[in-house]
Amino acid sequence: MSTALLQFTAAAATDRGRKRPTNEDAFGFSVEDGVYLVCDGMGGAAAGEIASSIAVDELLRLLIASAPDGKTPEPMPARAEQAIAVANEAIYSRSQRNYKLSGMGTTMVGLQVEERRVWVMNVGDSRCYRLQNRMLQQITQDHSLVEEQVRLGRMTRLDAQRSPLRNVITRALGTQSRVTPDIFDLAAEEGDLFLLCSDGLTRELSDPVIESLLVVDQPLEVLCTRLVDAAKKAGGHDNITCILVRASE
Repeated sequence: MSTALLQFTAAAATDRGRKRPTNEDAFGFSVEDGVYLVCDGMGGAAAGEIASSIAVDELLRLLIASAPDGKTPEPMPARAEQAIAVANEAIYSRSQRNYKLSGMGTTMVGLQVEERRVWVMNVGDSRCYRLQNRMLQQITQDHSLVEEQVRLGRMTRLDAQRSPLRNVITRALGTQSRVTPDIFDLAAEEGDLFLLCSDGLTRELSDPVIESLLVVDQPLEVLCTRLVDAAKKAGGHDNITCILVRASE
């Protein structure tokens, strides 16, 4: 395993899809600070857009501010959990102050890199994948009703894809006063390609199709466009957002 420092590059794309009148997804990233985020909002009126925007803005601010600066920092999982708790409270308190925003929330998937270490964090069913050695692996686990049934052996993967309850998520930022994220600690390798995406992509494209679109040697901007266009052609029933992050020496 190489010990050379990795350089990261990134690109993103978002589209409202073919069925939704607005785009309630939000994304943000800072290559310099090693923070990448995708959020998929939910709620009536413009509430979903507000929730996802608050989450991205707060998490970017907090995760960048908590990055190591030469002092002894808190461990990354603790910093991520604290940032997510603050963002959750910001969305929840906003919804409590305005009845029109009641019940709003957002999913979240994020990536933070420090040298060769990568932390993936998620709440809800927005996902992170890693393409390594031309093979795609899902890193996150969906916080959804059907995914829990699959993990318990009560539903097959095919049944879950067809279920009318597949949109029901069991965790989201802002819908409750507290939320528990999943956090994964990975060692990045040269050539790794990370995909962060909302479920508007994964509901339309199977993992093998996503893999086939990512193994092509193209600039990240082109790969993002290919993913979004393919999801739209497959139906585009929801907003579609993706960020690609590539590691190189």
